[in-house]
Amino acid sequence: MLMAHPTVLADLLQQYEVLRARHAQEGGAQLLQRLNDVSYTLCVATGTRDIDAALTAARRRLSGARTEEHAVGADS
Repeated sequence: MLMAHPTVLADLLQQYEVLRARHAQEGGAQLLQRLNDVSYTLCVATGTRDIDAALTAARRRLSGARTEEHAVGADS
């Protein structure tokens, strides 16, 4: 399976959190559509079918990417 780059996942997670908070405060069809779009993109990027699984997978991938970066940096 293709994996999204950690930078892409981090950006999607940030967008999701911001949109979720804004939608909770402001509501509105446009914010809901944007939130749904980002949720769908997160699902596609993580190979999952629902947003809870996508969030978990993205966070795991990012925590693993940070660990790999530190390991690579330690070799230098």
